[in-house]
Amino acid sequence: MATDIDLHLGRRLRRRRRLLGLTQQQLATQVGIRFQQIQKYECGANRISAARLWQLAEALESPVSYFYDGLEEAIERQEAANQGGEMFSRKETLDLIQAYYQLGERPRRRLLDLAKSLHAEGEAA
Repeated sequence: MATDIDLHLGRRLRRRRRLLGLTQQQLATQVGIRFQQIQKYECGANRISAARLWQLAEALESPVSYFYDGLEEAIERQEAANQGGEMFSRKETLDLIQAYYQLGERPRRRLLDLAKSLHAEGEAA
């Protein structure tokens, strides 16, 4: 199963390869592997070893650090999305949303203002 890091490295690999106008076959030939392996790296199905990442970086004329650029932000975004997914799968959340949209526009606005003020009070405390 692909981790967030594997997916990020694969996306960066694909981006750099395309930027240089290389096909998967051309890159694979340069590092001595089959193009299917490049496909697997790019989709995160296979993990890239440190030695292979070094070879890929040399073939793509980039520092190894290029592949890790933006990794922290990508992981934070994914974690936030995962938390949001958990939140919306709760019955309580779905009931609240349904009740909210059954209200008229003015009560909805007032309820939203109330929720925001309660949140602000909670952060201040």
